[in-house]
Amino acid sequence: MKVILISSEDKSSPSTERVLKTYQEARLQNTENLRKLVVDAAAAILQEEGPEAVTVRRVSQRMGCSTKIIYNLFVNKEGLAQQLYLEGCKLLAQRFEEVPPSPDLLQHLLDLGEAFWQFGQDYTSYYKLMFGGAFAEFKPDAESMQGTMTAIHRLLVLISTAQEQGQISDQEETGNLVSTIWASLHGVIHLYMGGFLGDVEAAHTIYRQTMMLLSESLFAASKPE
Repeated sequence: MKVILISSEDKSSPSTERVLKTYQEARLQNTENLRKLVVDAAAAILQEEGPEAVTVRRVSQRMGCSTKIIYNLFVNKEGLAQQLYLEGCKLLAQRFEEVPPSPDLLQHLLDLGEAFWQFGQDYTSYYKLMFGGAFAEFKPDAESMQGTMTAIHRLLVLISTAQEQGQISDQEETGNLVSTIWASLHGVIHLYMGGFLGDVEAAHTIYRQTMMLLSESLFAASKPE
């Protein structure tokens, strides 16, 4: 049910109409706004202090509300972690979308790989939450995994396009090729975060070399001997 109030100044003008939401609609909107504020507060703690600092109690303190409100909105810490995971997916997708397209698909693949490295550097806490098991009790569900696939859509499209153009062999499924790239890049980043690859410059060099070897091997596989 909607109630429309029309200004007495000009009852014929649509621009003067105001639509009043029903109580249920207003309540739902307020709940969604509150959920967003809570996620924003949790995200700030995540970025400032790391995943280990994100607890229901810390978020409630930041919000100036009781923990009961947080639990009512997200059920538990895992529910809040899922929302942070999806926020991370949005940030990753944004980084990929910021990479300018290039007719040179091999170079474009290298550029997307570099964007992923920078995401890990700029949003380390998000990366650890999403891919590093920072929340041991949180396991990505179907919605979270769909968020991941949306985030790497540009990579999927690039590999598929290169296969269609004959620049990459189409004998392997696109998803498998993307998973191979994905797993290899994660491996380098995880080793770096674990302290096995030296400082950030040394790790970045190894990352770029790994990306180059992967990319060149993919594109070379389609060339006749």
